[in-house]
Amino acid sequence: MAQTEKFVLNMGPQHPSTHGVLQVQVELDGENIAGAKPVMGYLHRGIEKLMESKTYAQCVPLTDKLDYVSAMNNNLGFCLAVEKLAGIEVPERAQFIRVICAELNRIASHHVFIGSLTNDLGSATGMIYAFRDREKILDLFNIICGARMSCHYPRIGGVAADAQEEFFKLTQEFIDYVPQMLDEYDKLFAGNEIFQARMKNTSIISRKDALRFGMSGPNLRASGVEYDIRKIDKYSSYDKFDFDIPVGTTGDNWDRYMVRINEIKESAKIIQQAMDNMPDGPFMAKVPKMFKPPKGEAYHRVENTRGELGFYIVSDGTTKPYRVHIRRPSFINLQALDHMCKGMLLADAVTAFATIDPLMGEVDC
Repeated sequence: MAQTEKFVLNMGPQHPSTHGVLQVQVELDGENIAGAKPVMGYLHRGIEKLMESKTYAQCVPLTDKLDYVSAMNNNLGFCLAVEKLAGIEVPERAQFIRVICAELNRIASHHVFIGSLTNDLGSATGMIYAFRDREKILDLFNIICGARMSCHYPRIGGVAADAQEEFFKLTQEFIDYVPQMLDEYDKLFAGNEIFQARMKNTSIISRKDALRFGMSGPNLRASGVEYDIRKIDKYSSYDKFDFDIPVGTTGDNWDRYMVRINEIKESAKIIQQAMDNMPDGPFMAKVPKMFKPPKGEAYHRVENTRGELGFYIVSDGTTKPYRVHIRRPSFINLQALDHMCKGMLLADAVTAFATIDPLMGEVDC
């Protein structure tokens, strides 16, 4: 019987197909994957240490550069941690506006997931359609804060400015468009037999393994774990909104795709409720310009588009944080890559990586 010799193939570091500067050392036996080791650190910018040299307000724009397709959620997570540390009460109107922006950003991030995944599977059409729809959300961000990706809109104590009538009007138009958008995706992708063959029963992560890897977000829920921090911690008035937690049954690539598709529906429901019940009042709490939280420490987490994003902050009573550490979901979710790839063919490695949906700016921090 012929014996084959294993060899290592380096995928990356380049942006196409590794979604950023990630290197994956794929150990191959022919075309079968024996192991896949992610090698990180090419994008490390030292954001945690940079934060320790800046005031709390100056730290907020740095969070834009973590998961740079989910900037609103990053801003929100850091601001909530600082507000918890300083005991700041955020006005209810600001909380509702934050929720609208966070859920719009969740949808926009899932557009990037859909476009990247379908492009990796050979369908450039998927990228074009998903990014066409993402543009509608980026235009909304441009209206509300003057930026498309690096938003810096949630601020410590509230938001930078009140939401305009034009923003609410165009947001309503987008929410009305969502059912048509998802129906189009269903016909283009979910109904495609090649797409199904590449996705169903491939790269399965069981419920037990997902928990063992410390996964969170859509990747965890796809394995059947009904865990959503918006429901558990009820931060920023999420307890006032009625929404479901989409979960999968198999934990394969298909479930990871469908969970995100269904999350778009739930995000649209949350946005609609927030606009229908938008309270009056101020959009910003009274926060001193020379802001010095009391000595102490705080950890706050949010349900970011890729899982649990947490900020741990230590205050020494000055205008700058003494220590900052960020719990990045993309970094932790990547632990499952080797498990997902073993026994698969080389072409399946790209699919597995795409359904993890990591963001390298957040992985390396």
